[in-house]
Amino acid sequence: MSTRNEVLLQQRNKHVPQGLANITNAFITEACGAIMIDADGRELIDFAGGIGVNNVGHCHPKVVEAIRDQAGKFIHTCFHVAPYEQYIELAARLNELAPGDFDKMTMFTNSGAEADENAIKIARYATKRQAIIAFDNSFHGRTLLGMTLTSKVKPYKLGFGPFAPETYRVPYAYCYRCPFGMSYPGCKAACADYLEEFFIANVAGEQTAAIIAEPIQGEGGFVTPPPEYFPKLQEICKKYGILLVIDEVQTGMGRTGKLFAIDHWGITPDIITTAKSLAGGMPLGAVTGRAEVMNQPHVGGLGGTYSGNPLACRAALAVLEILLEDGLLKRAEELGEKLLKRFHSMQADHEIIGEVRGKGPMLALELVRDRETKEPAADEAKELTKLCYEKGLVILSCGSHGNVIRFLMPLVISDDQLERGCAILEESLLELAARRTPQRKSA
Repeated sequence: MSTRNEVLLQQRNKHVPQGLANITNAFITEACGAIMIDADGRELIDFAGGIGVNNVGHCHPKVVEAIRDQAGKFIHTCFHVAPYEQYIELAARLNELAPGDFDKMTMFTNSGAEADENAIKIARYATKRQAIIAFDNSFHGRTLLGMTLTSKVKPYKLGFGPFAPETYRVPYAYCYRCPFGMSYPGCKAACADYLEEFFIANVAGEQTAAIIAEPIQGEGGFVTPPPEYFPKLQEICKKYGILLVIDEVQTGMGRTGKLFAIDHWGITPDIITTAKSLAGGMPLGAVTGRAEVMNQPHVGGLGGTYSGNPLACRAALAVLEILLEDGLLKRAEELGEKLLKRFHSMQADHEIIGEVRGKGPMLALELVRDRETKEPAADEAKELTKLCYEKGLVILSCGSHGNVIRFLMPLVISDDQLERGCAILEESLLELAARRTPQRKSA
């Protein structure tokens, strides 16, 4: 007899296109904090967080109450038709919290991809330039411009071209796999200096409207630049009048132990985009930037029917309260310290872990078949996620080679849940090693 999950999977395959991938076959019926319950009543520890959306946890009481209260008043008017206070209040809060001692303005979108697209629109309008520079291993969404800015071809871009013009790509500060064959710190962050050479042969700095970068690359493998990287990048941007757009869609809202991850590098971007955990599960993106830049586009040039929905705005205000007033940022710091220590211990015990990287609780393990050659262990990463799922833990892989395990557990996760999840991960690593050893011997 089929389980409820199996029945739902059959219906999903009949009615929903295959292009929408599913990491697990668990159909969730309820979730709270860091725990999800599937259609067969099985409990799953969530180390994925809805791909970085549930920093404050599933169904946080304050978020639920904010949504419920707003839904009882009004759900939609369209901000362009009949505006409302919730939009203004949230915009003012983000303007206050975003880095930079200057006047800021904020507009809202439905998603991170829309936020990035609008940031580029605004940058092009304000600078009267067309060129945009993005990075290898980057991910900025699945819309046309989002795909164009995104680096990885398969599965995100394959067959969906042609793409938007006047977009360029340069190597990122991937120290573990340096694209220039150098080593840190001796390289002195040469990957940032490379932009000067790039301007000679590819596109002039004077033609470039914006450089868009994730502080820590998400889908690209949680690639984390060294301390000098972003300060150097910002100086180059200032030299040529280029706007620096920082994509905080996955890194923002406490994911790294700070409200905005870019604060780890001590710089002030011209524009910041946020989404994912901003509204605790409600669809909402934001573009926050220098007032003189944000206010450039003409009246009617920006917007969207659902953008800044009042329910999502209320949810986001609750999220900010939880992060800033309920001590969740401090909890995130503690969680990061605990995880980093645990992961380094795992690395010492498991040769397959080539590098542990990230900031705060936004951490990743890059899996390799050989620590000397750094051959990516993509099949092993896929197998590890499957083993963990079978034992009741949901984890995600990422990276250009698909060999990185990333951790996005809700910051409200209890110590017991964290320990159980890490124990499953270690148990699965041991099982993976036992499975692979006979293959290596026979080879």
